[in-house]
Amino acid sequence: MTLKINNITPLRGIVPPMITPLNLDGSLDLDSVKKLIEHLISGGVHGIFILGTTGEFSGLSYKIRKELISATCDIVAGRIPVLVGITDVSLEESIQLANYSEKAGAYAVVSAPPFYMNIDQQELYTYFNQLADSISLPMFLYNMPSHTKLNIELDTVIRLSSHERIIGLKDSSAHAVYFQSLCHFFKDREDFVLMVGPEEMMVETVLMGGHGGVCGGANVFPRLYVDLYEAAIEKDFEMIKSLHAMVMEISKNIYQLGGYKSSYLRGLKTTLSFAGLCQANFAPPIYPFSTVEVEELKKRYSQISAEMSIN
Repeated sequence: MTLKINNITPLRGIVPPMITPLNLDGSLDLDSVKKLIEHLISGGVHGIFILGTTGEFSGLSYKIRKELISATCDIVAGRIPVLVGITDVSLEESIQLANYSEKAGAYAVVSAPPFYMNIDQQELYTYFNQLADSISLPMFLYNMPSHTKLNIELDTVIRLSSHERIIGLKDSSAHAVYFQSLCHFFKDREDFVLMVGPEEMMVETVLMGGHGGVCGGANVFPRLYVDLYEAAIEKDFEMIKSLHAMVMEISKNIYQLGGYKSSYLRGLKTTLSFAGLCQANFAPPIYPFSTVEVEELKKRYSQISAEMSIN
């Protein structure tokens, strides 16, 4: 079945939330953008999502965001879909980013709820309808209650799914019952795409009827997550057991160093620097690990890489 708009084939598979490579002065590291995109595509990913939480969108200027949108679309050159995060506290800014993304050649945009004003579900429904009415690209809803302090409730998703430009949802709530409820309601709607954020849940959500994962670890190890997704589709449980164990090792050893609320992002981007795919520079308020923490993470990365080469 094709999607409701532009006859686009429904998205399936692994869509990494790409980190944003930065230079020390905060400018966009274009060389690393190209290296990282080629690394992802060669790893078999099914799409790329820029300017999400992992992409540090909220700490980036609009100038940097637009530079990344243009560079990513130019480098990808239509080989895989490019999804662009347009989340903002301003409806006007989100619309402008969506329009810019369309001109650059993006496949779709992704929007979480505006994350400052206290609003209810009716106001949220109205907001997303206003946004979808004002743009031309297809749009994914992005449920990220830990960061926006607002959950896109099931009934709101159902109501919004009737809009011709709202084509799916990425859920980062880590709430299995919520995702299972989505899968149950949309089981006969192959055109409405359901993707999960937490990679630790990707297999179970695909087995439940979900359509793939927006897995941060795929920035570093794209083939691992692609193989795991394919094993889930094929219900190859022996392969699932082996590959999922590696995903959980990455979660434990890369994302939890230091016990910071930002440990996931710091761990992921610093690990990518070990692989020569970016520099370990962050948009404020995030700042780098200490020298001791970097050395500890390097040991953990080396151990995981060695285990993966053995397997």
